[in-house]
Amino acid sequence: MAQEISLLDAHQLWASEQPPVFVDIRDGQSFALGHIPGAQPLNNDNVAEFIDQTDADTTVIVVCYHGISSQQAADVLQQHGLNKVLSMQGGFTAWQTQFTTDIETS
Repeated sequence: MAQEISLLDAHQLWASEQPPVFVDIRDGQSFALGHIPGAQPLNNDNVAEFIDQTDADTTVIVVCYHGISSQQAADVLQQHGLNKVLSMQGGFTAWQTQFTTDIETS
């Protein structure tokens, strides 16, 4: 099972000079309404391409609504060869509540 990362640790990494890759598995409309700046949407249509184009040792943080389905998505990414995949606890809902100014819209 994929490891989890706390909301605060994820935010610290996001704000660092070498941030990890954030992928957002929420639906497209929710992503467009607000997401972590720099996060990329990940869905069934682009997951194979993402896996192919991502170095196996890249740190990837998976974000969903509440931090539950991101665990399963992180497991899938690991099963396909990515070694450093983390599920963010609390999901985007927690990020939006805690870091109201660190949100981007499409």
